[in-house]
Amino acid sequence: MEQGKNYIEINKALWNEKTKHHLASDFYDMPAFLAGENTLKSPELALLGDVKGKRILHLQCHFGQDSLSLARMGAEVTGVDLSDKAIEAANGLAKELGLNTRFICCDLYSLPQHLDEQFDIVFTSYGTIGWLPDIRAWAAIVALYVRPEGKFVFADFHPALWMFDNNFTRVEYPYFNGEPIVETEKGTYADKNADIELESVGWNHGLAEVMQSLINAGLQIEVFEELDFSPYDCFAKTVEIEPGKFQIKGMENKLPIMYTLKARKLWKS
Repeated sequence: MEQGKNYIEINKALWNEKTKHHLASDFYDMPAFLAGENTLKSPELALLGDVKGKRILHLQCHFGQDSLSLARMGAEVTGVDLSDKAIEAANGLAKELGLNTRFICCDLYSLPQHLDEQFDIVFTSYGTIGWLPDIRAWAAIVALYVRPEGKFVFADFHPALWMFDNNFTRVEYPYFNGEPIVETEKGTYADKNADIELESVGWNHGLAEVMQSLINAGLQIEVFEELDFSPYDCFAKTVEIEPGKFQIKGMENKLPIMYTLKARKLWKS
């Protein structure tokens, strides 16, 4: 498959359909969110720190719950996502909540055509870079938007996790980035019984690929941590080891589930 607009169109159609189901799902719990619940999790909150008064760019923001949670914490937030249905929902939520949060609909690589600013913090989290073929270009986008001495905060699922099949019975996919991983997906992590059966295109990205790309883009990694739990119950065969901490049943304490990093921009690009 060509790494061009074809994967963008395929994944946009997928996420437009996912958005409809996610908005109605227990997983995203819209009533609790609208009542004031902060959807950010402890791993990223620890690295974000006090965001009051900070200008934040949230890449691949889905329909904006985390973006709007940051805004509730006092940040000035711009969210970006590929899905026009997700951005439509995000704008609706911002209006309903009275939050002055800006949302931009575009694929990540074309963001410089829509936005020419820099931010105190660039942020992205959980299941984002696996939809992108070129991590060097992603890192360049991140660095472009971090102001000098600003920071990048990233939390994502561990690439070792993505090597397994959906039921964690065998290693099915390569650790290293290679050919696109093309699948036909049934349901969605937020509602496994959702009436969705659409094609998706993704890529796995090893830790060295991610970190070296950020370093090459002019960012200095200050914090890196691997964690053995997910703060979301979004995989098959999970067990809750502590409130809000999920592992894969049968692999408890054996498999890295996620990682976080914080990087600082050292020079002006």
